[in-house]
Amino acid sequence: MIRVVLERLAQAVLVLLAVSAVSFAMFRYVGDPVAAMSREGASLQEKAELRQSLGLDRPVLVQYGAFLQRTLKGDWGISYRNQQPVTKLLADRLPATLELVLMATLLSLSLGIPLGVVCALRPDGIVARLIQAVSLIGISTPTFVTGIVLILVFAVTLGWLPSFGRGPTVDLGWWTTGLLTLGGLKALVLPAITLALYQLTLIMRLVRSELIDVLSTDYIRFAKARGLPSRYIHYRLALRNALMPVITVTGLQVGSLIAFAIVTETVFQWPGMGLLFIQAVSFADVPVMAAYLLFVGLIFVIINSVVDLLYAVVDPRLRVRAG
Repeated sequence: MIRVVLERLAQAVLVLLAVSAVSFAMFRYVGDPVAAMSREGASLQEKAELRQSLGLDRPVLVQYGAFLQRTLKGDWGISYRNQQPVTKLLADRLPATLELVLMATLLSLSLGIPLGVVCALRPDGIVARLIQAVSLIGISTPTFVTGIVLILVFAVTLGWLPSFGRGPTVDLGWWTTGLLTLGGLKALVLPAITLALYQLTLIMRLVRSELIDVLSTDYIRFAKARGLPSRYIHYRLALRNALMPVITVTGLQVGSLIAFAIVTETVFQWPGMGLLFIQAVSFADVPVMAAYLLFVGLIFVIINSVVDLLYAVVDPRLRVRAG
């Protein structure tokens, strides 16, 4: 197990170095932050002084080296747009994004697994066919279309839920949360549903496929021949093994939700990291963009490592192979 952890750490370092290099090189040519930050009618000398103060007059490799050096110290520089430390900006926006992703994940798991079981136990039933037909709509509809439709129905037409923003929040000192206020919970409903819809459909279809395969195995036939109760066979024996791939998919999807919550946060003007990234792109705020991608890459690396370790814990066969 220690060897596996060390291997994952070495891979994580290489992945983060690659992500940092690609993100810094790509965003270096997105636009000119000096043009966006300069006052109207600024002279060439003023622009040159601003470029020098930002360190943009140095070679790209020197800038990248300075970026890596600051990153190792936990310093991602100063935002060109907000004139604040990037670390502080990400820390301020992180609670909103994590709460949105957490609620979307819980919603997708709490609905996706039961729906997948229903479709697997009676695959030719009317209910199963109806669920699968509706799931096709959910998996094929773009996220921004789903969000706009939900806003139109529940915010504009019915007026039940707010259409944008995070609502009132409670400051806990190290964390700001909207889960402790009614307005915050209401504001979270529509973005969470929009973000969870694709993952819910994916989990439902995965559980259905895996459970159908498990129910056709020999040990399930043997359990039925012994006369064990159907509930015990379906939910204790079959479902437990069918959920193994769900661990991997859910872990990867959590990272994807953090990375691709950009669209949802933009549609609902949710004050998270995704909205901060979109604003940074429009302003060519390179430190924010590079730090965001590096942070997302770190999240993916951590989640993948945790999923691999959980697999070894859940499935004893993997521990035997590793040994």
